[in-house]
Amino acid sequence: MSLKIVLILLALSGAGGIALGYVLRVLIGLAQRGSLELEIKQKLLQAKEAANKIVAEATYRGEVIETERLAPLEEREEKVSKTEERLASREEYLDARQRDLDAKENEIKTREARASRLIEERTKELGKIANISADKAYGELMKEVEIAHEEAILSRLQKLEAHGRERLEEKARSILTSAIHRLGNPVNAETLSLAVAIPSEEMKGKIIGKEGRNIKAFERVTGVDVLIDDSPDKITLSSFDPLRRHIAKLALEQLILDGRIQPARIEEVVEKTRADVAEIVRQKGEAAAYEAGVVGLDPKLIALLGRLHFRTSYGQNVLQHSIEMAHLAGMLATELGADPLVARTGALLHDIGKAVDHEVQGTHVEIGRRILEKFGVDKRIIQAMQSHHEEYPYETPESVIVQVADAISAGRPGARRDTVERYLERLGDLERLAKAFEGVEKVYAISAGRELRIFVNPGKVSDLAMHKMARAIAERIQQELKYPGEIKVNIIRENRVVEFAR
Repeated sequence: MSLKIVLILLALSGAGGIALGYVLRVLIGLAQRGSLELEIKQKLLQAKEAANKIVAEATYRGEVIETERLAPLEEREEKVSKTEERLASREEYLDARQRDLDAKENEIKTREARASRLIEERTKELGKIANISADKAYGELMKEVEIAHEEAILSRLQKLEAHGRERLEEKARSILTSAIHRLGNPVNAETLSLAVAIPSEEMKGKIIGKEGRNIKAFERVTGVDVLIDDSPDKITLSSFDPLRRHIAKLALEQLILDGRIQPARIEEVVEKTRADVAEIVRQKGEAAAYEAGVVGLDPKLIALLGRLHFRTSYGQNVLQHSIEMAHLAGMLATELGADPLVARTGALLHDIGKAVDHEVQGTHVEIGRRILEKFGVDKRIIQAMQSHHEEYPYETPESVIVQVADAISAGRPGARRDTVERYLERLGDLERLAKAFEGVEKVYAISAGRELRIFVNPGKVSDLAMHKMARAIAERIQQELKYPGEIKVNIIRENRVVEFAR
């Protein structure tokens, strides 16, 4: 019994202890929570105070920065305001000056107009008094000055002319000599043969055919005239078209070798020869362009260029002449600072009009211009080629270079052959032109027509007039005559005094 009581008491005491411990724990927890909240509140207060300090400091610094920023702007605005005031005052001053200048300009124009009227009136009045016009008075004055100072003028002219000519000729001689030496091509004068040898009279009969049907068929197909009776062992082919002549010559030679000559066979051989020659023309054109260093030409233009292989000018092959000109023009352009490609191309194509000049009306220069324009060739190249016979003015340095290259290539010894009739006609034209001038007594064309030696009457032509006459004769030769290279006009005036002792 006592044991149960003891156990109960122990249980109650244990429960009471637990309850007391819980209560104590709760009380301790409440105490600790209160201290934590207090600490948190203190920290919050400290944080708020720090934040307020930071905000206050930031506000202060912001105000300082704003003040510092606004201070230059105010100064700048003040400066801008002052500048605007100065500009406004300056504009007013300039406007006033402009008005003054306009007024003075109008006054000056008025005075100039008045002075011009007075001068004109005075000139007219003087002309009425002296009975002579202003132009005539000027001419008389210049004439008197020339007479009074003729010796000084002549001396000065001779000195300037000699010095300038020597300097320019030396430079030109150096450039041309260098270009010619660098080229060094052999000169081969050619002519297109129009004669075909006939091996026998029997072959001549075959060519003629029964009642002339073979020769008529040959002329119809080739477009050339066949002359048989001029020479016993040759047949002459005649046509204005050099390509047709060449095709006819090759076809006739092929027919003679084959021996079968009849209208059908003639047509077959001529057609085959025409195709072969067309291929030769293309190859010659391509080879010429490649040798001259000219690329990018239209194939049809290449074919026209190749046709020049069958064209000659005074015995000189036109295609070889054009290639030689292209080399010369390229070297001269390099020496003179011009465009070598334009000069080479203009020189190569300068005679392209000769390929069809027997088919189209006009000079070969004009025909060539139209051909190049049709194929869209560069305008600079057309300008370079169109002046080589001085039909058009020299517009570019390359045009002068092409003309010089043409004169060099055509004027080289042996490059061209001329007929005696043509040669004598050219000399006669030169002499007749010079004799037309007043005061000329004798004229001689010498050095193969490259120098004109003129003797004048010293009583009619003065030393100063002699210079004017030489220039006038040279200008008329350039305008009226055609000639290769250049012609030297040499005027000789001799003073002879004769007196008799009796």
